[in-house]
Amino acid sequence: MAANRKLLAAAVACAAAFVGITGCSSEDKDPFEGMSADKIAKKAADASKDAGSFKVTGEGKQGTETVKVDFSVAKSGDCKGKVGGGTDGTAELLVADKTQYIKGDEAYWKKAMGGSGKASTLKDKWVKAPSGGNGGVCDPEAMFQSKELKKLEREKDSEVDGKKAAVLTKDDSGKKTTFYVAAEGKPYFLKIVTSGKEDAGTMYFNDYGKPVAVKAPAPGDVMDMEELMKP
Repeated sequence: MAANRKLLAAAVACAAAFVGITGCSSEDKDPFEGMSADKIAKKAADASKDAGSFKVTGEGKQGTETVKVDFSVAKSGDCKGKVGGGTDGTAELLVADKTQYIKGDEAYWKKAMGGSGKASTLKDKWVKAPSGGNGGVCDPEAMFQSKELKKLEREKDSEVDGKKAAVLTKDDSGKKTTFYVAAEGKPYFLKIVTSGKEDAGTMYFNDYGKPVAVKAPAPGDVMDMEELMKP
């Protein structure tokens, strides 16, 4: 009996060690094994679009200015957020029912309207974009264009906010773009970094699938750009 107990204890210890080992190997397993960088990127684009809703934050260079963005995109295609910074001013952007509304500070409108004296009139007012305005500014199809994700290379895996990520890079005429794709759970894009002389910046993507409520401004709070631009 004593010998049997020793054998049983040894078996339990061995099993525990085995579970520990397999647990580690499971975590280290590459979910994209055998896939090219282009296929991983397409998988990420499809998953990110299919999530329906998400949030994107970050900043980038526009000339000498640093522009910050903070947007939440709803499954319906509606969205809301802020963009701007520096001497170019800041604006809130809202897209509801395919109609775009903008509310900017005076610096933003001066820049947008080429120094027009009407900038002070528009300050902190919601302005409805002209007919045919870019209501698809927050369209996931435009943000995650898989057709643009070609000729990528896979680099060493990394982490984004503690999440393991596959790292994909693309060099295009001195402009390098690095895509971080979640290697755990759904293969969402987690971060995109662009470096180079132009359009350098970093964008973070999160809150995939979380509901986003977007409500159009009250009609009485909205000014019509087409009416404002009439002589």
